[in-house]
Amino acid sequence: MKVSKEEILHIANLADLNLEENEIDNYLKNLEEILNFADIVNNAPVENLDITIGANEAKNVFRKDEVELFEDNKSLLENAPSKEQNMFKIPKVIN
Repeated sequence: MKVSKEEILHIANLADLNLEENEIDNYLKNLEEILNFADIVNNAPVENLDITIGANEAKNVFRKDEVELFEDNKSLLENAPSKEQNMFKIPKVIN
């Protein structure tokens, strides 16, 4: 797709870009390449394709939330700054 110098300057103005004269040709070339690629993607044949929601079939990869008994409470509480009735004791956070 062809882009004019005036269109580049208009887009640059909308984006509040200060383009130097020597940058305009580079921007023209890059924007034309982007628009040509978008045209290729828009014209890709998709009539007989299945609907795809994601790129792969991965489902929930997290483990199940299951209760497990922990046998060594004594070792667990050894480093606790404060404990009460075989549990961590923490400062009150709600008045």
